[in-house]
Amino acid sequence: MTSEQARNGPILFFDSGIGGLSVVKEARVLLPEHAYVYVADDAAFPYGAWEEDALRARLVALFGGLIARFSPALIVIACNTASTLAIADLREAFPDQPFVGTVPAIKPAAERTRSGLVSVLATPGTVRRQYTRDLISAYAAKCHVRLVGSENLARLSEQYMREGFVDEDAVRAEIAPCFVEHEGRRTDIVVLACTHYPFLVNRMRKTAPWPVDWIDTSEAIARRALSLAATLPPPREMPVRDIALFTSGRVLPALRRLVSGFGFSLDEAAVPEAGEAG
Repeated sequence: MTSEQARNGPILFFDSGIGGLSVVKEARVLLPEHAYVYVADDAAFPYGAWEEDALRARLVALFGGLIARFSPALIVIACNTASTLAIADLREAFPDQPFVGTVPAIKPAAERTRSGLVSVLATPGTVRRQYTRDLISAYAAKCHVRLVGSENLARLSEQYMREGFVDEDAVRAEIAPCFVEHEGRRTDIVVLACTHYPFLVNRMRKTAPWPVDWIDTSEAIARRALSLAATLPPPREMPVRDIALFTSGRVLPALRRLVSGFGFSLDEAAVPEAGEAG
């Protein structure tokens, strides 16, 4: 891959599943002229079940193949777990490749809260990460920040996006620990620290015990991508199509319709049974 090829390559979005499409939605508004590739590592979903060293090694190896194949101008890791765990390793392994990571929006939450009670709703992996605790120490030391690691919310989000239905009682149970009352004050901000979660935010609002401000980082990630993309030359021509691929190769018709609705065609080479699924 030459530097010229990379600078004219697509923007690659990466997530463990389809939650990163929430970032793509914002990016399309800001960066409509670029070619997009969306990669879902659904073969390894959910990342929270992995040992850290094994997942870190998987991500470095996987990105080596993706960079060689697509020569991306920019990579957006639209996944809090992958970013907080492995972005330093990825930058070290691929020093010439620009990366945009995703981190919990703890700083804006601390700036915006009035009650001083903030919850961070994340995957168990993001909650465990020292990176997350360092953000709290740096930006929210004067707040009470509750870290809530949800075992099931990412799966529920995937179900809702694929099927259009979700058990609201299950959503209520997952978000309930976010809501704290202390000395007459209540949690007033919940940080959505997983890119899957914004797709369920309307159900969260409906099942929450009281109104809060739900902070979604998708727009901020897209704006960071915009600032880096501004240093790149404009694409030479509009892409014929944007493509999505899934590492499992298992893509059911509902998922095909979903990615099509976000402007992607499935990469047939990466989906062996694509002909059968249609």
